[in-house]
Amino acid sequence: MINKDIQIYNDSQSAGDQEICDTLSREIDKHLPDAENKIWHAHPVWFLDGNPIVGYSRLKAGIRLMFWSGADFGEEQLKINTGKFKDASIGYSSVNEVNPKDLERWIAKSREIQWDYKNIVKRKGVLERLK
Repeated sequence: MINKDIQIYNDSQSAGDQEICDTLSREIDKHLPDAENKIWHAHPVWFLDGNPIVGYSRLKAGIRLMFWSGADFGEEQLKINTGKFKDASIGYSSVNEVNPKDLERWIAKSREIQWDYKNIVKRKGVLERLK
């Protein structure tokens, strides 16, 4: 179920961006039903065992979907190192660009390929592979 704060975030976007955000949140919830989801650093993020997995945010060019450990997914469509560490992301300017089959595959990989962001501060910025 979508967190009410995430729905408020989605509803605060322009009509086109809201459609993208609603689609992303629905698909992420569908494939990560056991994940905690909340607004984190002002953006919707899903966590497994306290570790950030996937989230999205509004940028000038559109909505950016980011996977914290996506650099190791081996997916050409995901741009590597768009933020920090092992992330990868893709941008959407229209809901028609969102491919549910790609999302399902990436979300499945996000379960299997994880770096330990939850303990990055404790490890003084050093990431360790979890899975």
